[in-house]
Amino acid sequence: MGQSETDRWEYETRRPPRGETRKESVDPKAALNELAAEGWRFVDTIDYTGGGTKFLVFERAARSTDDGGDGAS
Repeated sequence: MGQSETDRWEYETRRPPRGETRKESVDPKAALNELAAEGWRFVDTIDYTGGGTKFLVFERAARSTDDGGDGAS
């Protein structure tokens, strides 16, 4: 039996948006909604040692790279 699509995941990382001071974060709602519309869901953060968020981590079910056929004619 083959691996189901929900058994395979792909990941995306984004840096949190920062304001002009580069210290205060900007509300990421619009960017998060764009990713959600593409099927991504937020799952975790990767933090700097000592505090602060370095990356936001998203996942979605991996999309098939073929049309489901076996390529035979």
